[in-house]
Formats: sequence, structure tokens, C-alpha cells
Amino acid sequence: MRSPVLPLTWHLARSSGRRGLQSQLLAAGAGAVGSFLLLLMIAAALAAGARADHTTWRTPDAVPVKRATAVQATTTTYVRREPLTVVNLAQLPGRPPAPAPPGLTGFPKQGEVYVSPALAALSHKLPASQLADRFPKTKSYGTIGAAGLASPDELVAVVGREPGDTAVSKTAGEQSYYDEGMSERAPVSGFSGTEASVFTGFDRGTVLLGVVLLVVPVVVLASAAGRLGAARREQRLAALRLAGATPRQILAMTAVEAAGVGGAGALAGALAYTALLPALAELPYGVGAWYTGQLWVGLPWLAAVVAAVTALITVSAVTMLRQVATSPLGVAQQANPRRTRAIRLLLFIAVLGYIWATTSAGGQLKPRQLIALLVLFYGAFWLLGPWVVDRLGRIVGRCANRPATLLAARRLSDDPRGSWRTVSGLVLAGFVAGFFSVSTLDFVGPGHEGQVAVVTANAADARHAAAEARTALRRAGVTASVTVTSEDDYDSLLGGATGVIAHVSGGQESIDTAVTALTPVGSGRYPFTQEYVSAPDDTVIARVATVSTATLVLSFLVAAASAGLTAAANVLDRRRVYGLLRLAGTPLKVLDRARVRETVIPLAVLAGGTTTMGAFGAMQLNKAAGTTINTSGAAQLVLCSAVGALAMFAAIAGSRPLLRKVTAGPAQTAD
Repeated sequence: MRSPVLPLTWHLARSSGRRGLQSQLLAAGAGAVGSFLLLLMIAAALAAGARADHTTWRTPDAVPVKRATAVQATTTTYVRREPLTVVNLAQLPGRPPAPAPPGLTGFPKQGEVYVSPALAALSHKLPASQLADRFPKTKSYGTIGAAGLASPDELVAVVGREPGDTAVSKTAGEQSYYDEGMSERAPVSGFSGTEASVFTGFDRGTVLLGVVLLVVPVVVLASAAGRLGAARREQRLAALRLAGATPRQILAMTAVEAAGVGGAGALAGALAYTALLPALAELPYGVGAWYTGQLWVGLPWLAAVVAAVTALITVSAVTMLRQVATSPLGVAQQANPRRTRAIRLLLFIAVLGYIWATTSAGGQLKPRQLIALLVLFYGAFWLLGPWVVDRLGRIVGRCANRPATLLAARRLSDDPRGSWRTVSGLVLAGFVAGFFSVSTLDFVGPGHEGQVAVVTANAADARHAAAEARTALRRAGVTASVTVTSEDDYDSLLGGATGVIAHVSGGQESIDTAVTALTPVGSGRYPFTQEYVSAPDDTVIARVATVSTATLVLSFLVAAASAGLTAAANVLDRRRVYGLLRLAGTPLKVLDRARVRETVIPLAVLAGGTTTMGAFGAMQLNKAAGTTINTSGAAQLVLCSAVGALAMFAAIAGSRPLLRKVTAGPAQTAD
């Protein structure tokens, strides 16, 4: 016998009228946004790893000299404060031909220079004395392909050298503490390195941090989509249940409807992600923009996200029907819902105690452990939220002296889960705001702005290099004073190494010209500036700052969208109640004020709590890192709180016309 579930579901969906269609469109829109953001987060995490993999070939993996076919010396120089990676290669005589580096058609011969497209464009833009003269003179430059680059904006050069050239000599590979990750030399037989560049090695970790903090608000948004129109659906299905429909049929009808709406929205989000890939690739992060192929997650991930969002919306809708299946008469009569239990508070305290004990036990926690603790914290707060809302409703109801406040308190205590869903996104975003605003990775080191350093092998070479440096700078038209440093001189850019320091007068153009002029001076190493020394710390700070800003913006946007959708759905679900209140003489302003207070009361308490916890966690991190709270972080926290509150009010105000519309002609709409 053919099941009546599908035909009946389709019939009820078509006959639900304009109100039902609005709820379905809102649910599909939430599913589309959730699917789009999830795919974007997965793409960023995968692409960050792919970027790092594209830079491993530049870090030479040393092999025994007998097996080596070439010598590789990789170093970093700066132009316009941007890092420029230079890979010097020399074929060893009498050895088999070395393979071609990634992105090159062949191993570079002596005097050949290959540059990335971005470096080629910059070389044409800047005078040769500031950039091009750092490389050997050549009639034409080769181009490094995408296989050898992490980003189309990356500055990279590959230079072919003689085996006896100082640029690939042993002195060029001598390292001190500031060269780690920046300069290295080794005999090689290929380019299968495993260590990523210092400029891309931190990308995946920081992106994953942002993904973990953002995935919960996105999941909240997607799950809210499954609850849109819940009251309308409950009334309709309760009537069917009383008419003889079985609980299995009720659940099946809900699952089919929610899966259809959620699947359509998730698929629309996936299509939007695919269509916007070229535009998304232009968003800068780290070393620059992305290659479009890096952000493509592939069909398996695409299908998995669409299925996951559809399943989340379906499960969220089905879980709302427990009362319909067990007590349809209570739903039809709109009986009071079940109260939340104090076990939620006890579990929350237990989880917080476990997290505190784990973080206070000492020892370095692994990234997976930190992520697990963060997810556990989110889950505990999600469990506690409805209980707090329920208690707030009871307390406010006893103290209320205005009609709007009394109505808000009644809604909070009657439907604490629904009220919690309205503010949950912003409440959880408050933790992100508190953490990122207060935390600071401000590794303050010695500043040597305006200095250009040249490393030499010994003191005698330093004195000779100083004379060469003065002549080279004078010819280049750079005003600078040149001094020789020793092993006991730590108050300089060389930090106790033997070499020459040029104190350059002028702006960035003069510094770039000085670096170019001093390139032939010294032991084969490129001259370096303050950016070279502080690159590892500056890279981490910049990546965390970028991810924190993006996470804050997206989390507040998602929270506002979730609140707006839930507020609109609540208006549609409660239209009968609002209509009856209007028939009883309640002004529309009072109903609107009640909706605002229904949101503000739990938001002030819960968001304040999560923001405080996020700030406390950041303070603990600062304490472990040896840093303190800065005034700019506190100001940013205040700004984030203000923006979040305004976003929430804007989301509620967006459904005000809908409230006016559903309460127009209350005699007809109140049933």
C-alpha cells in the first residue's frame, strides 16, 4: 500500500498559505547562509594548508654531499616592507642534472633569474636601484608558475649561481638566532622539503582557531532554520495526530518537509559559494590573495556540507515534535510547556570545573585538546542558556510593574528555549569578542628602525666591508653613517654578530636603495632590516589579528542574522497570541516593547557572562605569554559590545513591519 506521507506533506506545504511560505523561505535562507559559511571555512582551512605545502620546497633538506646534485641557499630580503624570498641554486659539477624546482620548466643555469608575476610587476614599477639591481643582470626573466607559489601576490625569485659564488657558499649558510626560518643553505638532490615558510607555516593553525570559534554560531543559525514555523507546524500536526495519524507518520511528514526546505537552501548556498569563488579568491590573507583552485573544496566536501546542513535542519525540526507525538491534545490547547530543570546548572558547573582543572594542571595542551575544551565550553553554555532564561522570566515577572515587562517575562518563562535561540548566537559571539579583544600577542623587542645590516665572517672582513659600504651608499645617493659591530655589541640590528650597520637617513625608498646598494657587500648574504629580525613574531601577530577581526565580524553578522530570522519566525508563530492581545486592547507599541525586552533581558545577563569568561580566558593566555591587557583591546571590547547590541536591535526592528502586518485586522487573524 502506498504511503500517504509524501502526498499529504506536499498538500499541506502548498496549502499553508503566505505565512507558511514566508517561514519556508526564511528557513531556506538560513540554510543557504549556513552552507555558504561552512564551505567558506572549510575552504580557508584547506587552502591555508595547501599554501604552506607550496612553500616547503624553498627550505632545503640537506643530503650527504656524495648524493647531492646541487647547492641551495634560501634567504629573505625586504622591499617596501614586504618579504621577498630569494632561492639561490647552483648545479654541482660532475653530478647528475638536478631536477627543476616547482613552478620552473628547468633547473636555472648560471645567471638565469626566475621571478614570480607579482615580483615582475613590482620590478617594473620601482626604480632598478631599489629592487632589480639586487639580482644578476639578465636580458630576460623567467616566470615562476603557480606550482611554486603560495599566492599570486607572493614575491619570490630563483637565481642560478656558480658553485663557487658567495651567495651559495658556506658563509652564506652560517646562522644566528635571527636567521631561523629566514635563511638556510644545504646540499640537495631535489625539492621535497617538509618545512613550510615562516610566512605560511602559521596560517593553518590561526585559520582553524577562527573556524572553531565561528562554527558554533553557524550551527546555531542552521539549527534555528529547522525551528522556523515550529508553532504553526505543531498546531497542524497535532490536529492530524488527534485525527488518527501515528507518531511515525507525524515525524516522517516533518522530516520530509524540513529536509526539502533545508536541502534547497543548503544547495543554494553551495551554488553561491561556487559562483563566488573568483571573488572570494581576491580576499587577502597573509602573503596575499588566493588561487581560485586553492579555495575549491571539491565535490565530496560540497556534498557533505549540503547533507550536513540538511540533516541539521531536519533533526532540529523533528526534535520540536516530541510533545506533538506524546501529547497532541496539550499542543492543540496550547498547554504550558515543561519547565527547565536545575540539572542543567549542575552540569554546567561540572563542565566548568573540569575545564578549570585541565587548564590549571600545568603542561602544554595540544591544539586538539584546546579545541575539545572549547567545544565542551560551548556545549555547556548551550545547555545552561534555557535554564537561565526560564529563571529570569520568573524573577522579572515577580518584579514587573509595566505591561510590556510583564508580557516579556511571561514569554521568557513560557518558552525559554525559543527565547534562548533568539539570543544564543550573540551570546556565544560575546565569548569570541571577549577573548580576541582582550588577548594580545605583543612581543615587544628592540627596535632598530632605519638600520641596514651586513653580516661578515670576521672583524677584518667587517672593516673592509665598511669601506665598501660607504662607497656603495655614496654612489647610490643614500645618506647614511656606517659603523662596524663586534661580538660584544648587542645594541644593534646584528645583535652581537660581526658585521656592518648602515644608519640610513630618509624614508622607505632610501632604505630599499641602501639594501640594493649593499647587496654585493659582505659574505654573500643579503642585507637585512628590522623586518627580517622580527618576521616570525610579526607574522604570528598579523595572522592572529586578521583571523580575530574576521571572526568577530562574521560571528556578529551570523548572530544578527540568526536573531533576525528567529524574531521573524516568532512573530509568525505567535500571530494568534498577538492577535488576541490586540483584541483585548493591547497597543502595538506595548507588544513591540515586550519583544525588545524579551531579548534585552537574557542578552544582558548571558552575553555579559560569556564576554567576561572570554576576557578572563584571554587574561590567562596573556599571563602565560608574559603580556598584559592593553587599552586598545579594552576599547575594542567596548566597541564590539556596542556593535553587537546595535546589530541585535536592528535584527528585532527588521521584524517590526511583520508584527504590524500580522496584527492588522485582529478579528480575522486571531482565529
